[in-house]
Amino acid sequence: MVSGERLRVVIADDHARVRAQVRRALESASWEVCGEGATAQDAVDLAVEHSPDVALLDVHMPGSGIWAAAEITRRLPQTAVVMLTRSDEDEDLFDSLRAGASGYLLKGEDPRTLAESLVGVLEGRAAMSPALVTRILQEFRAPARRPFVRRSVPVGRLSVREFEVMEMLADGLSTDEVARRLFLSPTTVRVHVSSVLRKLRVKDRESAFRVLRQERG
Repeated sequence: MVSGERLRVVIADDHARVRAQVRRALESASWEVCGEGATAQDAVDLAVEHSPDVALLDVHMPGSGIWAAAEITRRLPQTAVVMLTRSDEDEDLFDSLRAGASGYLLKGEDPRTLAESLVGVLEGRAAMSPALVTRILQEFRAPARRPFVRRSVPVGRLSVREFEVMEMLADGLSTDEVARRLFLSPTTVRVHVSSVLRKLRVKDRESAFRVLRQERG
């Protein structure tokens, strides 16, 4: 049980005002802020030094909060990592969870609920802004797709998002459907497709699909 204990947290965000607001919210709930930093490296160094119960990280601070999340999770598995960010982009959300984060909270929500959310993480519950829960459910409910291969040199240059877009298009989804599924604009989907065609040096989608399938076992 974590109730009744004085819990310890490291805060890392490159905005001093945000750090001050978070500090006030947590200290008013009897948390001990044992370190503050403005960069990903600060976050890792402070976490290693203090071994806090929670490391609260901004996603887009210098050096990448996602890198810091992965590093802290690797080096201090007993420390829970929670992201506190303005970014509601799918890529940031899922990359953070893959890096080991136990929560993803959006800035601007009632700071009085922050301490409660962090306690929930320490008791085994995920801390997640309600607006993001639906996205996670959709991701796991999406039909399984046979992945394209990624071994050849030109194919290896594609980003994870470009593979996702092309796999969905190959499965018969329209540009608009892919955009809705990935929470992107149709224009962004078309930009990804154009980038794939350029990287694979082909003229159309069908040619790209053939290249992406050619080494599949």
